[in-house]
Amino acid sequence: MRFADRTTAGIQLAAEVARLQLDDPVVLGLPRGGIPVAHQVARVLDAPLDVIAVRKLGVPSRPELGFGAIGEGGVRILNDDVVRAARLGPRERAAVELTERTALDGRLRAYRAERPPTALTGRTVVIVDDGIATGSTASAACQVARVRGAARVVLAVPVAPPGAVAELSGEADEVVCLYSPDYFGSVGQWYTDFAQTSDAEVVELLNDRLVSSGGATKIATEGTEGTEGTEAGGSHAADPSSDLRAVERDIEMTIDGRGLPGHLTLPDGAPGVVVFAHGSGSSRHSPRNRSVAERLNRAGLGTLLFDLLTPEEERDRTNVFDIPLLARRLTLVTAWLGAEHALPVCYFGASTGAAAALLSAAEPHADIKAVVCRGGRPDLAAEALADVRAPTLLIVGGADTQVLDLNRRAAERMHCEHRLDVVPGATHLFEEPGALETVADLARDWLTEHLSPSAQRAGH
Repeated sequence: MRFADRTTAGIQLAAEVARLQLDDPVVLGLPRGGIPVAHQVARVLDAPLDVIAVRKLGVPSRPELGFGAIGEGGVRILNDDVVRAARLGPRERAAVELTERTALDGRLRAYRAERPPTALTGRTVVIVDDGIATGSTASAACQVARVRGAARVVLAVPVAPPGAVAELSGEADEVVCLYSPDYFGSVGQWYTDFAQTSDAEVVELLNDRLVSSGGATKIATEGTEGTEGTEAGGSHAADPSSDLRAVERDIEMTIDGRGLPGHLTLPDGAPGVVVFAHGSGSSRHSPRNRSVAERLNRAGLGTLLFDLLTPEEERDRTNVFDIPLLARRLTLVTAWLGAEHALPVCYFGASTGAAAALLSAAEPHADIKAVVCRGGRPDLAAEALADVRAPTLLIVGGADTQVLDLNRRAAERMHCEHRLDVVPGATHLFEEPGALETVADLARDWLTEHLSPSAQRAGH
């Protein structure tokens, strides 16, 4: 079986995908060769068409060996086994990612110009390429789509080897492949015309779907306003004229292949979102964090409280104190939030969650506007403290002497703008009358100050 060209392959693939009768699909093509195929799939499904760009992170001494991949919105996927085997340190990983992130961002700007990415939360995402050889790029694309909130992922290609199809069946909810020959060779040998797709052709096809599909126009409008995604038990918002940022709802984010529940509140005109990282033994239902969040909401700030771990993961106490794991979850949630709502992000961390917040904020590409730590353990962020760039407020109870000492030592290692505030007479949980209200007021003032337009212009 050979395909005349990518357009022909796309028409045949579209007919097969249409049989799935997908609800509210979004079609994402892997550039460049996947876009002509995806264009036909989107046309038949009458669905929006966008690109999903990923870049492999290659080991410096062996670039063909990938230790991970990146996607837009700060998404990063690492293969811990390869990282350990190659003995890659944080600086080496950061250098590779910086190079690939620059290439990724440049490609997306060329394809979309100023158009925001299509929102994926709660929707069925159809990822399309012109064929699969090893499956590494398709695998990364599936993971990136899930991090961005896809409820269901369908991978659709004209041709792929049987082994890749079997392996990718574990990454996607469904794999559609028209032809899977035992003797595969290369993707190009299964096309009569496999001429390289140009960037200009990619842009033309994307724009064609944008103007011809009512769905595509709707999504672009929602992306500009900040889509609200899917509520628990609800459906995708369909009215682009409504203010989608004035919302309060329960959500579930798919992070690391796991569903993490959360509660998002976005007051009308919020200047930013404060993401809460709770401490050990706590959750999004923490009465202390909820009390602080409500006070921040009254000041017009958005808040996101979510569980860093699933109930099963929490049963293993080592996970509760695994700061790199918690920081990774926080980073991925921040990427999800950035993809869905174009608003500045701040962190509010408590106890061990404070260390996770600081470790995440220290990432090379992190763009966190401010951090607040309540009764935190910043010392657990270790060497990363010196790399934190976000203005950081440390709040500790005066009677919490051991944690106060740890915060003082941690502050000495920080090079960013920072301040240590002590609430007189307060213990670790700030249970004394008025203590938690003081914490909330200090946090509110710090966060609003660093989210103000003047602070942004000054580069805070």
